[in-house]
Amino acid sequence: MGEAYIVAATRTAGGRRNGRLKDWHAADLAGRVLDDVVARAKADPAMIEDVIMGCVGQAGEQSTNIARNAVLSSSLPESVPATSVDRQCGSSQQALHFAAQAVMSGSMDCVIAAGVEMMTRVPMGAAVRPAYEAGYGMPYGSAIQKRYPNIQFSQFAGAEMVAKKYGLQRDALDQFALDSHMKAKQAVEKGWFDNEILPVEVTLEDGTSATHNVDEGIRFDATLDGISGVKLLTENGCLTAATSSQICDGASAVMVVNEDGLKALGVEPLARIHHMTVVGGDPVIMLEAPIPGTLKALEKTGLKIDDIDLFEVNEAFASVPVAWLQKTGAAADRLNVHGGAIALGHPLGCSGTKLMTTLVNALGTHGKKWGLQTMCEGGGLANVTIVERL
Repeated sequence: MGEAYIVAATRTAGGRRNGRLKDWHAADLAGRVLDDVVARAKADPAMIEDVIMGCVGQAGEQSTNIARNAVLSSSLPESVPATSVDRQCGSSQQALHFAAQAVMSGSMDCVIAAGVEMMTRVPMGAAVRPAYEAGYGMPYGSAIQKRYPNIQFSQFAGAEMVAKKYGLQRDALDQFALDSHMKAKQAVEKGWFDNEILPVEVTLEDGTSATHNVDEGIRFDATLDGISGVKLLTENGCLTAATSSQICDGASAVMVVNEDGLKALGVEPLARIHHMTVVGGDPVIMLEAPIPGTLKALEKTGLKIDDIDLFEVNEAFASVPVAWLQKTGAAADRLNVHGGAIALGHPLGCSGTKLMTTLVNALGTHGKKWGLQTMCEGGGLANVTIVERL
């Protein structure tokens, strides 16, 4: 089996709901990151043998194979094929896995894995609610309802279940949220994001133009008192909007090649994809799967948790990474060292390659070798990716 190497990675800075990226069409923004990742790798666009793009809200502007529409919105030739992937929040992490598997098999030499989600323009539920209201039914048929009677699948409920199962208290989750903002603030102030962010042009409310190159969700003045004062999402729960990921607009892309692709490009790789795992778990608690996924990945590779230098665990809700830390025994100071989705936003299908872009760059910034990325996904799923910085 061949190797899979990351040779270039890029992302836009996140945009808040109805924020700076609200006027960008998903295909146009995704096309920009495709162009940028090709430029970063100094690749001949004709080398790209496929584009695999994650997107959760495949409705409206993000429907009809958003990956292909992104290619047609870019400077890539029409000959570059593309397909769209939905593994919920892990969609573009799965796109990365598919890209790596393609080049490792030798069936392709150069593939772009990418993701896009414009949650302002295509809100959560856009693929479900309008269809239901038009009489086209719901995603859960009679067999699922029989297997899980009287269950309303909910990530919000799942996040509270995780907190309860692992004995997490609100004060610890509030502190975790504050830390996310403070780490993101430090990363901005030290320029640690500069190399990974593709600046894009935006129009401000007053009609003037500006360059968007700083994640819009970071609260530079966040305080523990402020976070602790936010209303609970559910009565007798412990999570709030402040300890949940932010709705976000964004796009990201990673170029993956094998040995032949490396030779054709004539560039040095950023990282090698060492291992890929995907697991399924309880779809009711839903968000716990990164824990068994991580343990499985470590067992299969023979690595120990302390062998990993940096972790990216998506902050869908603070209870997820806090429970993950507790169960895996990972060092907290290695987790989401540049902040996470509570501060930076979680643009659903974009987040997989977005986190990988940040992880690879963070490994370089801090002179580290091994990185592990995982995230919880709707339906009780989780992807895990281990990379080696080269």
